Amino acid sequence: MAGKQAKVLGTKEIRSILEALQRGRNSKRNKVLFLLSLHGFRACEIADLELSMLIDASGNIGESISITDQTSKGGYGGRTVHINFQLKEAIEEYLKVRNRQQSKYLITTERADKFSSNALAVLFFKLYKRLGLAGASSHSGRRTFITNCAKKISQVGGSLRDI
Repeated sequence: MAGKQAKVLGTKEIRSILEALQRGRNSKRNKVLFLLSLHGFRACEIADLELSMLIDASGNIGESISITDQTSKGGYGGRTVHINFQLKEAIEEYLKVRNRQQSKYLITTERADKFSSNALAVLFFKLYKRLGLAGASSHSGRRTFITNCAKKISQVGGSLRDI
């Protein structure tokens, strides 16, 4: 029997999550994690994001993130994800305070050069539980992204197949 699907987040819930993420010891990192999930990234993809995937030729954060086949689930599904100003700004702020400056990975911990996907799933679970968002999980940001894309795709001449 299949498990229950992750909760799709509403606009008010997203706002309250972003507000809650402004507090705490790792607020800048956690904001980046949440915004990446809202851009359709899975926890395993966030954990494996390397700085080289988002830095442009001049050494700045680019306009998109290139996901390799190895980073994506199952070893296929590489893609380019365009990032909005809010995520770009959050990444720049996070990189200024990041603990592991020499790590090739974007998201680091105090003790390691990278997060595990399981640790990210637990972090999201605890965040959503603390905020009283029943049914939300590390996959909620991705489901929210895909749902919003599905609602808007016909406005730009696309179809559900494109999603």
